[in-house]
Amino acid sequence: MSDQVSVLIVDDHPVVRDGLRGMFESAPGFRVLGEASDGIEALERTAALDPDVVLMDLRMPGGGGVAAIRELTRRGARAKVLVLTTYDTDSDTLPAIEAGATGYLLKDAPREELFTAVRAAAEGRTVLSPAVASRLVSAVRAPGNEPLSAREREVLALVARGTSNREIARELFISEATVKTHLTHLYAKLGVNDRAAAVATAYQRGILGASGHTP
Repeated sequence: MSDQVSVLIVDDHPVVRDGLRGMFESAPGFRVLGEASDGIEALERTAALDPDVVLMDLRMPGGGGVAAIRELTRRGARAKVLVLTTYDTDSDTLPAIEAGATGYLLKDAPREELFTAVRAAAEGRTVLSPAVASRLVSAVRAPGNEPLSAREREVLALVARGTSNREIARELFISEATVKTHLTHLYAKLGVNDRAAAVATAYQRGILGASGHTP
């Protein structure tokens, strides 16, 4: 059993989970311990099942992947997280890697590439799809130029109106932890450390439109 890699599958689509489960259960050297449909359930199941690798989707209603990865990292979970998603944009890739993901693959990866990536992740080796790797290299070469994501702009606009984290969470139907994650990312992108500086910098750069405020 020790030479088998145990896997937890996290995805909000039952068909995707079924497909991945079937794929891994038909391949030697893998054992699927369970499934989760969102980030919150992923945390609970990781704690209960202690898998070697968590296959993590990113955009899921009820709890996104990046917040779950960050929390697993904070908890010091033994499991390695391999992101498996359809998204390869900077606003998805970089936060996931920064949060502590061991690897990042796209869902169109061939099955053998996926198997190899899971084995590598279990050993603590970083695995990135070519498209993601090139994006990361570009981001490292040009730090500070990454635009805010649409959701980060929404959060920033609410911050500019004096809205609390709890109120932002309620208005955008996300958790407070996710709000804090978005704030952390937009602070980094704007090169600031707090809400007031973020708002001021956003107006100066024209990220927040003219709405009667001046920097």
